[in-house]
Amino acid sequence: MSAEGSAEDIDGLPDWATKIHQEYGGPKLSELEDIFLGPLIGRKSGLRKDDLIEILLDSRALPKNSEPYIRGMLVGTSRNVIEIWDENGDFRSIARDVIVELRLITHLRKPYIEDKELLTFEKEEIRRRSNLHEEAERQVEGRDDNHVWD
Repeated sequence: MSAEGSAEDIDGLPDWATKIHQEYGGPKLSELEDIFLGPLIGRKSGLRKDDLIEILLDSRALPKNSEPYIRGMLVGTSRNVIEIWDENGDFRSIARDVIVELRLITHLRKPYIEDKELLTFEKEEIRRRSNLHEEAERQVEGRDDNHVWD
């Protein structure tokens, strides 16, 4: 991403988000916004990798006098957790069970299907995982019959 971000793009961002936006390379935010109305094919919404988010946690799951908000950049999600790089630069994995609300501050990447870098990464990741699975199978069976035809 290039440093094309304008002052208009980041005026509405909280200080912590502005800092991460600048560290990220200052992408032009107006080109990354969600589109909720119009023809279905043109709509774009939902969480994306590298989004700046604010999470409100259930206070019952926290120690007394703890800040119930976690703010930062979305690193990844799974069935049970949301992974975030927080405003202090710490990696945090948060159980979905304790999340009361997740608020999108801004996107820093294009939608998934338009993000060539992310699609290339996922293709390479699938290839890497496939190679790891094949290697694990060879090690478990104790033999390498890769040269034998079926």
